[in-house]
Amino acid sequence: MKGLYCKLSESAEQVRFVIQETEIPNVLGSHCVKVQVKACALSPLDIKLLKDLKLQRELVPVGREIAGVVLEVGPKVTFFQPDDEVVVRKPEKVSWTEVAGTIRDGVRSYTALHTLSHVTAGNTVLVLDGASPFGIITIQLAHYHGAKVLSTTLSVEDKQFLEQLRPTIARVINMSDGKADLVEVCLEETGGLGVDIVIDAGVRLYNTDEETAIKKLLPHKHDIIMLLAVGGHWVTAEEGLQLDPPDSRSLFLKGATLSFLNEEVWNASSACQGKYLHIMKDVVEKLSNGTFRPQLEDPVPLYEATVSMEMVQKKQVRKRHVIHL
Repeated sequence: MKGLYCKLSESAEQVRFVIQETEIPNVLGSHCVKVQVKACALSPLDIKLLKDLKLQRELVPVGREIAGVVLEVGPKVTFFQPDDEVVVRKPEKVSWTEVAGTIRDGVRSYTALHTLSHVTAGNTVLVLDGASPFGIITIQLAHYHGAKVLSTTLSVEDKQFLEQLRPTIARVINMSDGKADLVEVCLEETGGLGVDIVIDAGVRLYNTDEETAIKKLLPHKHDIIMLLAVGGHWVTAEEGLQLDPPDSRSLFLKGATLSFLNEEVWNASSACQGKYLHIMKDVVEKLSNGTFRPQLEDPVPLYEATVSMEMVQKKQVRKRHVIHL
């Protein structure tokens, strides 16, 4: 049986992806489940997380966002039975590719809007880089809850795409030409009150000449703090965020909250598993009824998976890539 693996270098800075033969045990462990994978979405591998968890080894399996059918279960497994569909039961009109390509961004969006910022009807939500796979699902979930949505884009093409979405986004702000003042636009759209919820895609910590072209298009952390409303919520994906005392005081005076977006936290405690399963079930239901409309590339066969994964790891893609098996 063949699988897609990440091959780490000694420094763990350089990675490459290979398709490798692997052996499946003939006898399952007591708590193991054997699944026939129908589709698997690709996301960048977090090398730092592997190092923190001490999971570094020469070959690391790639692909956890799967959808498929249970073939066999271990003797102590009670939740699943053969022929069950996983991750959750799939509606007939939804394809395996759509389920696999939506589940991660759906869970991530739920974590950002429900768990961390408690979105309600009437809130103003700013989604940075709204044309990304995660950004699109977040916009759709915010609209579902009756929020007013603003979004930034990194190119003219992304701006044109978002302007065609329905329901309509209140304001699409193109950051690629450097002309837009994000703070000014957000305050104008909210009557000077500020944005209730900000979901970022990373922020700039300092102004330096060494920043990459993409990094320079991200807002500065000070801008995010300035455009937040009183009692607002800032949900950040910037794991290395550093706040100076004046930044903290500004958040304090606004009574604002800052949360770190890490959807992997659902796997950190068994106490979260019930909520986690409920969220995944709701994601698939919203995919089935058309609330979620993910942007997916055409399914990729396994023999092309290494090329696709290298592009995903380098963040050179704008749509979700899914391997079809």
